[in-house]
Amino acid sequence: MAEYSLARQTMSLGSHDAELQKLAAAWDSAENVAKLWNRDASLFSNADEAKWMAWLDIVDKQLADTTPLVKAAADAAHGNDGKPFAYCVVLGMGGSSLCPEVMARTFGRKEGAPELLVLDSTVPAQVKKLDALVPTAGAMFIVASKSGGTIEPNSFKQHFFDRTTQSLGLGGAGKHFVAITDPGTKMEQIAQGDKFRAVYYGLPQIGGRFSALSNFGMIPAASAGVDVVGFLEAARVMVRACGPDMKVKDNPGVLLGLALGSLAQSGRDKLTVIASPGIGTLGAWLEQLIAESTGKRGKGIVPVDGEKLAAPASYGDDRVFVYSRLESAPNAEQDAAVAALKAAGRPVVTIDVPTTMHLGQEFFRWEIATAVAGSVLEINPFDQPDVESAKIAARSLMEAYEKSGSLPSEEPILTAGDVKLFTDSVNAAALMQSAGDKASDAAAIVKAHLARIQPGDYFAVNAYIEMVDEHDEHLQAIRNAVRDKKLVATTVGYGPRFLHSTGQLHKGGPNSGVFLQITSDDASDLPIAGQKYTFGILKAAQAQGDFAVLAERDRRILRVHLGSDVVAGLRRLRHWIEGALA
Repeated sequence: MAEYSLARQTMSLGSHDAELQKLAAAWDSAENVAKLWNRDASLFSNADEAKWMAWLDIVDKQLADTTPLVKAAADAAHGNDGKPFAYCVVLGMGGSSLCPEVMARTFGRKEGAPELLVLDSTVPAQVKKLDALVPTAGAMFIVASKSGGTIEPNSFKQHFFDRTTQSLGLGGAGKHFVAITDPGTKMEQIAQGDKFRAVYYGLPQIGGRFSALSNFGMIPAASAGVDVVGFLEAARVMVRACGPDMKVKDNPGVLLGLALGSLAQSGRDKLTVIASPGIGTLGAWLEQLIAESTGKRGKGIVPVDGEKLAAPASYGDDRVFVYSRLESAPNAEQDAAVAALKAAGRPVVTIDVPTTMHLGQEFFRWEIATAVAGSVLEINPFDQPDVESAKIAARSLMEAYEKSGSLPSEEPILTAGDVKLFTDSVNAAALMQSAGDKASDAAAIVKAHLARIQPGDYFAVNAYIEMVDEHDEHLQAIRNAVRDKKLVATTVGYGPRFLHSTGQLHKGGPNSGVFLQITSDDASDLPIAGQKYTFGILKAAQAQGDFAVLAERDRRILRVHLGSDVVAGLRRLRHWIEGALA
């Protein structure tokens, strides 16, 4: 059995260090670390927090019985007529898909095991791309849904199960499917009825975003040939370091959480995540954990993932930086940029991750830190009340579609060729007034929208389009142009996946976001087996529902609809934005 070291954490917080030491002493005096491990709800909002904290000892439970993990690995390696499946495809959303994506991108394809892929988008082009890549005869599909009723994984299951049935027959299709769900859910019943190869269970006492080290993260990783037992053993080193008997100064997770929570209270509520390329997708997982846990009751820490590093002068005084540095494969450019931030007096936390096998330590460190930050902010870090609001709005639109055969019509405030601008009446009035005699010019409306960004705000691009490099290039250029000119934090989210991540923060957190929603027509749509609606209709309803709730919460929001030529539309939008900022 390998012995694993503890990933080191150092803090350079400048003038804030004294406040952190004071808070740490108070936590030690009140024995709050022990209270955390005892699931004491008084640390938070005194609500139902205790029932959501089984993640604290999930590593020990997993290692006490590795049978499901061993079975998952064996099924993937030998279940396709004695040969490995070529692909293992996770069909999930949010907490059910983000950890598998980190594991897939970090560990790559292992010899003798399938390649791990993740689908968490209802954009028809995204689903079709997977259709074209994955032959059903050589694929194992993992339907991952804690509640068993989430519309996205259920729709994915219907599509791929129908496709597999057409190819292999009803009797053969089930052998290519596995479910991960909580006991007693609708998904468990479906899996049993369709004779799935296996059903693996989550714990109802662990929320989705805290489920990385449970079966939701580890079964897909095991299926892809990752040594998950060793991975969990490495994670256990961090579990012990964050344990109930550890003083705060020696407790990396608690100390990080106190730092982030108190920094946020002092105005540094934009957490900029920097990660070595070898573990670069860790930021997307952290984004959900932090945003969905802390963004509520008008409070929140805004995680900033994937923003290009720049000189210290490009950042406002609302920033704190965390650098997850992979010691086995460091990046010299990142090292230099972070050193410059420290030299300029910016608050920086550096975490030296020895190897990729230590990522489990980071999952646990950040789960502890996020819970502790929630305690400092006096919120319940385990609920997500505003995620449900967008689901309800989308569901209402879907019901309208099923009755009438169309979604409710929308009127743009402006049309410029294939590009249309939409917003609600309140935002429209503000933008028209700001644009003045140029209110009939789309570029002027976009400029007026950007003019609403103030110091301390963040700029969020929410794009309901296919996740491909060509699209991402334009979106990243847009966010970087805004950051460099406005000196504000920027985020880019792809819909609908961000609805289960930063969507909670957008609606329930502080009203400091300026939102640019991007939608498009689908070049071709894709039906969902057994449903009247299509993937394109589902995506459109989710975008409209998201927009409606943001408008209800008085958020500053503009929607840009690009038509069916997404690249041309993005190019035009980028031109408008860069011109507005020049």
